[in-house]
Amino acid sequence: MNKKNIIALTSALAALVAGCGGGSESTGSAEGSRFASTMSMGTAARPAAPARWGSVKFGGGGYVPGVVYHPTSPDVLYARTDIGGAYRWDAATKAWVAITDMMGVTDEFYHGSETMALDPNDDKRVYMSAGLYLGAGRNARLYISTDRGDNWEHVELPFQAGGNSQGRAVGERLMVDPNQPSILFYATRTSGLWKSADHGHTWNQVGSLATHTMSQAEIEAVLWKGVVGMEQVIFDTNTKGTGNATQTIYTAVGKDYGAVAGLDYSMYKTTDGGATWNGIATPADVAGFYIPHMVRNKDGMMYVAFAKETGPGAGGPSRLYKFDGSNWTLLKKYDPETWGVNFGMGGLSVSGTGATTRIALGVTNSWGNWDGQPVIQLSDDAGATWREISAMAPHSGTFDGWSGWVDDVEIDPNNREHILHVSGGVWETWNASAAKPSWTFVSAGMEETATMALMAPPPGASYTLLRTMGDTGTHVQTELTKAPTRMSPRNMFGGNTYSSDMAWSNPAYIATIGNPAWNNTTGGAYSTDAGVTWTAFPTNHPDALANMTNASNIAVVKPGHIVWAPSQSVPAYTTDNGATWTYTNLPALNRLGDRSYRVVADRKNPNKVYAYNAGGIWYAQWTEAPHFYTSTDGGRTFTDSATFAANTWNTETKNTSIAVNPNAEGDIWIVDGKSILHSLDSGATWTRLNVTAPIFGESTWWPDVYGATSIALGKAPAGASYSASVYVVGVVNGVWGVYRSDDAGATWNRFNDDKHQFGGIGTLAADQTVPGRLYLSGSGRGVFFSY
Repeated sequence: MNKKNIIALTSALAALVAGCGGGSESTGSAEGSRFASTMSMGTAARPAAPARWGSVKFGGGGYVPGVVYHPTSPDVLYARTDIGGAYRWDAATKAWVAITDMMGVTDEFYHGSETMALDPNDDKRVYMSAGLYLGAGRNARLYISTDRGDNWEHVELPFQAGGNSQGRAVGERLMVDPNQPSILFYATRTSGLWKSADHGHTWNQVGSLATHTMSQAEIEAVLWKGVVGMEQVIFDTNTKGTGNATQTIYTAVGKDYGAVAGLDYSMYKTTDGGATWNGIATPADVAGFYIPHMVRNKDGMMYVAFAKETGPGAGGPSRLYKFDGSNWTLLKKYDPETWGVNFGMGGLSVSGTGATTRIALGVTNSWGNWDGQPVIQLSDDAGATWREISAMAPHSGTFDGWSGWVDDVEIDPNNREHILHVSGGVWETWNASAAKPSWTFVSAGMEETATMALMAPPPGASYTLLRTMGDTGTHVQTELTKAPTRMSPRNMFGGNTYSSDMAWSNPAYIATIGNPAWNNTTGGAYSTDAGVTWTAFPTNHPDALANMTNASNIAVVKPGHIVWAPSQSVPAYTTDNGATWTYTNLPALNRLGDRSYRVVADRKNPNKVYAYNAGGIWYAQWTEAPHFYTSTDGGRTFTDSATFAANTWNTETKNTSIAVNPNAEGDIWIVDGKSILHSLDSGATWTRLNVTAPIFGESTWWPDVYGATSIALGKAPAGASYSASVYVVGVVNGVWGVYRSDDAGATWNRFNDDKHQFGGIGTLAADQTVPGRLYLSGSGRGVFFSY
């Protein structure tokens, strides 16, 4: 490894580590398993100091539906993401600090925030609603912190949330009464308006407005385009801390919920604290529109955006109105027939009062960068005139997606020249009044990528890590603290790539597979210069394009020689960089869940290739037994292991992992969702370690937590009794986490801690040069490295 890749604890690392914060709430887990490992080896984990973690820099990468400023305390700012948790801004380091890394594997459903709220009277108190999807049979949670997200408690909410559902940029849905901050209102998607009078600990539906809760059938009828439901809560007051509950409150209603709950208006108002409500007639040209954002100015004027679609990136037609309590005034509109493009309205923020009110409007579903394009429209005269401040303005940063999903815009309440907007992350300008304001991508510490696979190269490679991701392709990481500049071409792949590997004899040779771009048929590509340039496979595996999913994977035997295993398919091999593909002799797979063969090449003997069939969903084990196969001719023909099935169980591919020891031929490790298995003779015989076990809860059909799901082998420390350090994601003694063994599995230490669980941990890779350096993917939280 190059010296520049041996990471020093410098200011660059400090910014990355800032993104790896977390509270102290322990998810814990109950002991128990219906299965008992019967083979030898393995002991309870010994206590050890957990690793420290830094983010492998990508730079944003995900969708931030909303940012929330404290109204009076400078620099108190939060960002919520759809799948990657939430962040707090740290002005001192100019970086985002992750505040949800305490969430563990059983909390993954709550790793997307639907809305956040701050107490105007206490800048340390923050609320965060969490729950990824509607219609998933699970209600939301409310997380409550009194120290700006360093520590959390949570309560189970009696309604659903959809942090990653359509309409996720509508907001904020949750609001704290500035006059009596023990009162919170929540505009839910499926159950109307709810109120808490005790800082969010207990909740009651505001039945004076509506009592309906959408049924599963009602949700599913409109789920494809988004269930928006109640949209926002606005307290109509300029005071705070009076001790008397605010009496005048506005809320908005989406047509999906209004239609089934008998609410005929898209806006409602109460003047008695919610005891009674009156509908507000909105302009005729926005009938049936959604209200993505509405804000109250300090002078009492309401500014309301309307859009025809739910978003994110809601299309038009769209309108911006102001409302003085009696009259509506049109300020801005976009119609497809006028523009020829379907522009919607997303983010909205105001500053100042009266005729000099500054309005920042996010125009969403507007893509590219061209003259006359609306992205951030700014008015300094309460909407009388407008100018564009983002399109064709200078942008600096590592991510080019600053237009498109501009679904939230915020003017800094303490500096109107400082404006933020979202789209693929957070962008900011400090000179909004300039003719062409300069914008910077504010991404330090914020890492929201969906990682499909990781692979660390052999010593001496010109790069540190291959990261294969959803939405953004495969990237070659040359330095951990700098965003990667080498990636699979966007014109080849549609964003999602699923597996990558390198030739161990020549790591400059890399191959990757994924979904082709809309105008392409490329399912795979290779590079001969460590990712600087790429060449599409001339042909695809015969079954690839119809069967490319997360389970698909590849193994590089040597340059030009690849084994490709699409999901539900017989693997095929090529020896000519994909010009031709030939099926192996492996048997066809029954369709038992999303599955494939896991294929991997032996690093010491490239003629050996291994293929693991996990058997499919475990409760269908009478249908197909798991198998392990060994090839000695580079993956052309395989031989079944006679002893493997007796040591394992059935499960889907996603719950399994296979790794080879690069220091010894035929030294193979597998985790099968339940146990750790080890072979020293190329799969002829197996030992199952009595270490990990699944945790079963209410369901007897599948575990709440699988026993062992990912494995990687890396550089061993000096004096270790085994030639590699073994890392496993799994459950040891009833506690889920990452575990490490330096003695071939005889003893295990937990490698992470309860503050660093990252919403669940997916795939692993271990460095072959730096002992103790592990790479892991969090749930929508990018990639981390230990140090």
